[in-house]
Amino acid sequence: MSTESVFGRVHLGHVVIETRKFTDWHRFGAEGVGLHADTLDADTMRFRLDDHRCRFLLQRGPAEDVTAVGWHVDDHAAFERILARVRDRGVPLREGTAEQADLRGVERLWRFPGPKGITQEIYTGPRLAAEPPLLRTGGFVTGQDGMGHIALTSTRPAQLRGYYATLFDARLTDYIDETISGVKLKIRFLRVNRRHHSIAVAATRGLRLDPIRTRVQHLNVQVADLDDMTRSYQRVKELGFRMALSVGQHTNDRELSYYAVTPSGFEWEVGWNPIVIDETTWEPSTHRGISIWGHTPVGQTVVDKLAQFKQAAASLTRQEQTVPALSGKGIPDD
Repeated sequence: MSTESVFGRVHLGHVVIETRKFTDWHRFGAEGVGLHADTLDADTMRFRLDDHRCRFLLQRGPAEDVTAVGWHVDDHAAFERILARVRDRGVPLREGTAEQADLRGVERLWRFPGPKGITQEIYTGPRLAAEPPLLRTGGFVTGQDGMGHIALTSTRPAQLRGYYATLFDARLTDYIDETISGVKLKIRFLRVNRRHHSIAVAATRGLRLDPIRTRVQHLNVQVADLDDMTRSYQRVKELGFRMALSVGQHTNDRELSYYAVTPSGFEWEVGWNPIVIDETTWEPSTHRGISIWGHTPVGQTVVDKLAQFKQAAASLTRQEQTVPALSGKGIPDD
């Protein structure tokens, strides 16, 4: 099995979303957040953040959820190491079709199972668009740190951490302990490059509950300027989309951000100016509470809370998908 580290050579590259709400998603993504939108046909739409042809691929279907996450691998040597890790552990592995690669705007694409039923995709050679994106912002921060992060809720957080450590040599950045509506949460932040985190995993302490219907709790993109964040916040509100959390600043990565509810029901964080990790000095620590200030819940009704309680109770009877061959027994907390 391949043991040479691929840390720093992997970056969050694209996200695939299944939805029937194309009109609402266009309004949310293009008019609200400020992304470049390309409608390919009645069943396919793409959002761009930068010169890559695709950062978010929306395909028609009933899930109203993220179905796949794509990871850009810098070079073929690291790519082959990751493929070997999957193959050597007996996990099903499929090469993406030419059509799948073209839709994502990439050259070399392979796909395999991931936690919570989210297909993981690795690729090399992102294809660039002929024209610069038409954005309603000054730009998004992507480049060598990837395009943002994904956040998951889990009843098996050690297994998720083990999965990404096995696959990408992910490192623990830090923890946050938080209590929300009387429920104690521990959130683990994992990095695969110098971005503070590309994956966040939130878990309840005590009973293994998952109060979130969707596979992802939120997606994050990072804008280049503070004004871009505040203006997109105003646009999203004026378009009538619900805010989940008002503007605030996180305790651990110091990012200023807000959270809006997407047409599919999971949340979308737009952030600005998180810290960048210095690998020579960084040590994991635990922070109390997710925010230094702000991030106040917005407009949550009693019906919303009851739906979360119902979802949490239902999660007690389900076995969460963890891909044991890649996550092993998981990594216990330090």
